[in-house]
Amino acid sequence: MRATPAGLGFNAHMGNLSSLHYLGLALAIGLLIGLERGWHARADAEGARVAGIRTFGLAALSGGVIGLLATQMGAVFAGLALLGFTGLVIVGYWLDTHDNGTRPPDRGMTTEIALLLSFILGIAATFGNPPDYAPAAAISAVIATILLGLKPVLHAWLNRISAAELNATLKFLLISVVLLPLLPNQGYGPWQAFNPYLAWWMVVLVSALSFSGYIAIKLTGERQGIILSSLLGGLVSSTVTTMTLAQHARALRFTPALLAAGILAASSIMFVRVLIEAGIVNPALLPSLLPPLISMCLVTLGGAFWLWRQSAQRTPGNMSGEVTTLSNPFELGSALKFGLLLSAILVLSIGAREWFGDTGLYLLALTSGLADVDAITLATARMSLDTLSADTARNSILIAAFTNTGVKLVLAYFIGGRDLGLRVGMIVLAAMLLASISLFF
Repeated sequence: MRATPAGLGFNAHMGNLSSLHYLGLALAIGLLIGLERGWHARADAEGARVAGIRTFGLAALSGGVIGLLATQMGAVFAGLALLGFTGLVIVGYWLDTHDNGTRPPDRGMTTEIALLLSFILGIAATFGNPPDYAPAAAISAVIATILLGLKPVLHAWLNRISAAELNATLKFLLISVVLLPLLPNQGYGPWQAFNPYLAWWMVVLVSALSFSGYIAIKLTGERQGIILSSLLGGLVSSTVTTMTLAQHARALRFTPALLAAGILAASSIMFVRVLIEAGIVNPALLPSLLPPLISMCLVTLGGAFWLWRQSAQRTPGNMSGEVTTLSNPFELGSALKFGLLLSAILVLSIGAREWFGDTGLYLLALTSGLADVDAITLATARMSLDTLSADTARNSILIAAFTNTGVKLVLAYFIGGRDLGLRVGMIVLAAMLLASISLFF
């Protein structure tokens, strides 16, 4: 049906309102980024600022107008406008850094990059009919403003990271982004149990959990408190954290109640870690694992809080060592060793079940849990995707978790002493009892 003139007028009116709406979004983007830049340079003399809130607002609004015109004239028009604006910013930067030496020539380009980004986001906010990129432009503006405002925090974090840790980060990206996609995704060996892709994917998963906890400790500082360091240390290695705190108890650096709280806090994160690993590999295991593991997590975390309150934050002054002495959890050698261990557990898990039934798998879980809970968790979760029942997989994971928790109790008692061991033991045993009861409901 042919539109009436009145209909055409109404549609044009609505189109104008829509254009104004998106132009307003473009202006808001520029004002938001300009607000942060203007606040950052608020101490500069009038006229000494590279660009303030008005300049950013005008830049984004200009981009919005270009986006509207480019909707009709084509994307090439927007590209040419962007080139022109980029040239203007470059000339302005050159003039600003060569004005008779009043500004240092090595001044950063953060403001200029932010100005270019404002112009580009202004284009994105209005380009198209309707502008499909408007939500992404708004989100990008908020993220950019947050990043600009986090300069002191980000620089402080960078100062805490050593060259070795930076290299470890790059190596982690190498094994996860470059190496992982190249591995064959098929079974090899007895029972086709060894799949290089899946085994290395699990190595990447565990390395990511450990490395994130380690970086979190480095960024927040190792002296931010026993509880915080222990919670983060639980992501790296709750066993190593337990040994470190037990050694502090032997050296009489902190009260037994406070150190027991730290050990329990690290143990509580171990249960969360197991849930994450099992849930990522096989989400179907979560309903059966959640009640016992969450109950153990809550009891140990609650016990940690109670003991922390009991300690009344009274610690001896002898604090010669660090709160946590965790080594870098990601090195290529460590990753390869864990990969070999995981591959062996994968093969042995299937072999033990083939030869001895579920009992053989339970014995392997018991043995594996003495040293590490990650490998058996990932192996049984992977097996439950094929022939292993969910109940058997759950029981194997819980046996390993119980065993590993018992090891921490032994370490606390024999390294840290009777006072530390008794405090850890009463909470740990209560957690195991509650977890066992939860299996019947």
